[in-house]
Amino acid sequence: MVANIGHEQNNMDELGARFDNLFCVRCQDGFELNEQIVNSGGQVWHSECFVCAQCLLPFPDGIYYEFDGRKYCEHDFHVLYAPCCGKCNEFIVGRVIKAMNLSWHPKCFTCELCSKELADIGFLRNAGRALCRECNEREKAAGSGRYVCHQCHAIIEEEHIKYRGDSYHPYHFKCTSCSVELDHTAREVGGNLYCLRCHDTMGIPICGACHRPVEERVITALGKNWHVEHFVCSVCEKPFLGHKHYERKGLAYCEEHFTKLYGSTCFRCGKSCGGETFTALEKTWCLKCFGCHLCDKKMDHKSKFYEFDMKPTCKKCYDKFPTELKKRISDRLKERNQIAVERQRRSMSPTFGRT
Repeated sequence: MVANIGHEQNNMDELGARFDNLFCVRCQDGFELNEQIVNSGGQVWHSECFVCAQCLLPFPDGIYYEFDGRKYCEHDFHVLYAPCCGKCNEFIVGRVIKAMNLSWHPKCFTCELCSKELADIGFLRNAGRALCRECNEREKAAGSGRYVCHQCHAIIEEEHIKYRGDSYHPYHFKCTSCSVELDHTAREVGGNLYCLRCHDTMGIPICGACHRPVEERVITALGKNWHVEHFVCSVCEKPFLGHKHYERKGLAYCEEHFTKLYGSTCFRCGKSCGGETFTALEKTWCLKCFGCHLCDKKMDHKSKFYEFDMKPTCKKCYDKFPTELKKRISDRLKERNQIAVERQRRSMSPTFGRT
């Protein structure tokens, strides 16, 4: 109980015959003539006796709290009897919310996920947390891999539809064109929802990834249409965003992963060859790695080179070879060419079966 002390400064003349029967509640002594007394709740005290039952000091601003017939100052009442809030740890005066084995100020008892006040709407316990109904449904859905309807906040047990980025039960909507109740095959176009039948009459390309209409820029690849952000590498799932991609067996790859999966290894650097390559002497090089193995001079498709020890050698280095070495290289090259010609001739010769 909180009360304002009513100070009654009465002259003994006004009390008249009753004055002789007045005694201080605390010390049980009477009162002197012209003495100031305190009257509270029909009882009287000497002003020096009207103090906190705990600290024995006067009540600040005349405010006291009464409990079990005893009066306390605000500080001592809080320390002795007032509950502490489970969130702010301050004493609670007035309405107390009892929940989760703790006490709370009404404004402090909130949903742990969205901070909505729960005092008047109720709560649900979820993994030791107090949650509002909507957040509890989302948590349950996340744990089960299911969606929560953005309209009714219930878990979507079967198929859902996406509308403006949120998930819904399909039966909350009707087709903008024919007003039929929608199912999970509904399509969103220009902020409106259409049944599949009405949508197919509109001639809008459908994304091969999300199966939703492509209303802005469209990417055409692999025989399908795509949103720009949905046309991605089948391995790392990064969007190509207009960069070069590689196709193989109905899948798209970025250069890095296409090379790792299907590319050749550079004879010089030992890494997968990205982009264009150079093949010679039964080996493959990155274009930047192809060069003379003696002087490291860079060469390309137009450069003249010689084979030495099954490695490319530029003309400048070859010309420095001893004459005998160059002759052996030339003879070996002629021999290889003859073998190659003979193999080709045999492969082209007709064969006849016996009769």
